[in-house]
Amino acid sequence: MELVIVFGPPAVGKMTVGHALCERTGFKLFHNHMTVEPVLDLFPFGSPPFTRLVGEFRRRIIEEAADAGLPGLVFTFVWGLELPEDVEVIRSYLGIVESRGGRGRFVELYAERDERLRRNATEFRRAQKRSMQDTAASRAILLDLDERCVMNTGGPRTSAQDVIDSREYLRIDNTDLSAAEAAGLIVERFGY
Repeated sequence: MELVIVFGPPAVGKMTVGHALCERTGFKLFHNHMTVEPVLDLFPFGSPPFTRLVGEFRRRIIEEAADAGLPGLVFTFVWGLELPEDVEVIRSYLGIVESRGGRGRFVELYAERDERLRRNATEFRRAQKRSMQDTAASRAILLDLDERCVMNTGGPRTSAQDVIDSREYLRIDNTDLSAAEAAGLIVERFGY
């Protein structure tokens, strides 16, 4: 199984590009909020039960997908590249797939902040991510994460760089690209 990890900051287009990539490849989309939303109904974001459950659900879904022999899974993730715990989570997901004979690849999306703020309020994003329907609150989260975390490469080297460098990798500035155009670049680069 191919595990394509699409990462980047909030509202960069990970889910939308992942959706377009799945349409072209037949892979399945496993976007970040598929596990976040149901757990938020029970526990506050970031609480210990929330963190444990989301992590366990993601791990188990990736295990089952790899064991079921799916051709590919596109997983989207807001990755704090400087955070050792995020690096270990990504290593563990790659380990699940690779221990079963699969392969992991990375796609990093980058877009200018003004464009991400515009995308933050799109109907598709709001429909897929219940917790993002309050665009003022999701805008505040986006701005806060921009200040606190490193979510794109290109600056000082982070602890994530060794993991990224050890796999096939593509960085796309999709500020002015449609999701279909970005998916086309991924298909071309990885030969899907």
